[in-house]
Amino acid sequence: MAVGLNRLPRLRPVAGIRLGSAPFSSKGTHRNAITVLSIDEGASSAAVFTRNAFCAAPVEIARAHLHKAAPRFCLINSGNANAGNGVRGVEDTLLTCKALAQHAGCSVAEVLPFSTGVIGEPLPVVSIGDAIPRAIALLSPKGWAKAARAIMTTDTIPKGMSKITQIQGHPITVTGIAKGAGMIRPDLATMLAFVATDANVNEDGLRQILQYAVERSFNRISVDGDTSTNDACVLIATGQSQLPCIDSTDSIEYLACRDTVTEVCTHLAQAIVRDGEGATKFVTIEVDGGRTEEECRQVAYAIAHSLLVKTAFFASDPNWGRIVAALGRAGLKGLNVNRVSIFLDDVCVVERGGRAASYTEAKGRAVLSQDEVKVRADLGRGHASSIVWTCDLSYDYVRINAEYRTW
Repeated sequence: MAVGLNRLPRLRPVAGIRLGSAPFSSKGTHRNAITVLSIDEGASSAAVFTRNAFCAAPVEIARAHLHKAAPRFCLINSGNANAGNGVRGVEDTLLTCKALAQHAGCSVAEVLPFSTGVIGEPLPVVSIGDAIPRAIALLSPKGWAKAARAIMTTDTIPKGMSKITQIQGHPITVTGIAKGAGMIRPDLATMLAFVATDANVNEDGLRQILQYAVERSFNRISVDGDTSTNDACVLIATGQSQLPCIDSTDSIEYLACRDTVTEVCTHLAQAIVRDGEGATKFVTIEVDGGRTEEECRQVAYAIAHSLLVKTAFFASDPNWGRIVAALGRAGLKGLNVNRVSIFLDDVCVVERGGRAASYTEAKGRAVLSQDEVKVRADLGRGHASSIVWTCDLSYDYVRINAEYRTW
């Protein structure tokens, strides 16, 4: 069960967005399903994708289509990543886009494809094509929750959030869903996310909002240090609220919209970590006292990616030497270890580069026995800070990934 997550919260409709989901295999499970997300004309869209050089065919096509036309539909399939399939993968992706375009009466370039699942298996084009009419028939403004389930792979719980914010007396709605539990590392950290708002924001402003939000959410999480071939995050602004068009990035309206989108993205990003494959603990790693935010982030990731640190967290073992070792190999030039302090929640473990006089194993174990733990490191060399969210590494992570292709 995901750490601190019980059930999907109420997901509010966003005017101008409809979703329909349907299975595409005889198994009829969410691990083999498609979702069609319909976008009314006049909306603005922005997206960011994985930086993995071995990116999947749908990533290539979605990037290309965004440069050609305003999206009218997103086509999402789970159960198959359509990555590592060469030219055939691209051709198969285009075939599914064409199938949706024919049924929906739009151009192929107005369809953005997304896939998640096993890498290296041919995309079941015929089965997906057969499921498209069923998904279209189910299009509904209330389809967010079913879509959150349909895009899952190794996730144990669907992930979503809605937020309504009053801006200048007008309510705007932001709703988002995401999937991801493993192969999660910054550079979008296998995740897919779809966020929509009824605010009226031009494309340039929307791209800046998305970049701001992603940098503070999806690019601050790590489960296992693996960047997926299929990562993508889409932000859509339908413009159907009563709030006038937001055309200035300095305006109160823009900042309020940006912060609301960031709040939704942060919840979704943290939900991915909380549902990390086999995770039993949600861990916040905060690094303060750095010269730059980048070096603080560098240290935070070194700690977050340490297998020894993560397994110690799983065992509730306050082996702080593993944290010190991870911090030390982060590669900071000129680091004075005698200025470094490390805390587990409020318990000082290391001060002036050595074990704190007040620290006891019992205090450390008490902190690590909790479901949620905070590690804070102060580098003592500046005023910058950064934060990363991660999880522990349990036996189940190995089991889940060893059995991944045996469904």
